[in-house]
Amino acid sequence: MTQRTPEETNVLLLRAAALWLLVALLLAFCLVGLNFGSPFLKALFAGKQSRLVQSHIDYLLMSALIFGFYAARVPLHWSIRWAMAVGAFTNSSLFLLQAIFPVLDSPVPAEGILPSLFRVYLMASLPTATYGFGGGAISVLWSTFRRAGGESPVA
Repeated sequence: MTQRTPEETNVLLLRAAALWLLVALLLAFCLVGLNFGSPFLKALFAGKQSRLVQSHIDYLLMSALIFGFYAARVPLHWSIRWAMAVGAFTNSSLFLLQAIFPVLDSPVPAEGILPSLFRVYLMASLPTATYGFGGGAISVLWSTFRRAGGESPVA
């Protein structure tokens, strides 16, 4: 069996980061269109424009974090890689959903099927992203205490 390099192991991170960066770019163009008064975009993003800005920034931040984990070249467990990729998308999309559906952004939780599904999506997204990024951070931190010979650099 051949040993896979960290780059081969973590290729999912590179793909996810590139995809979420493209989503951020698309949202940037949507923001420009909204500022130019596009009727289609105003109808599509009926909620607060600030939520669209938050989604754009969150996709950028998540992409940067994922690129950073890839660049660290520390092999991550498959479940951490997938949780990172999925959690980055779902967390950022929460703001996007609020920009599209204003009912999801009310101070008092709204009733109905859409707000209920949104809350379930929210509650699934938070632990997924936390496991992914927290697990990645712990893995990278742990890798700094290991050496090639298996000895710890800290005595």
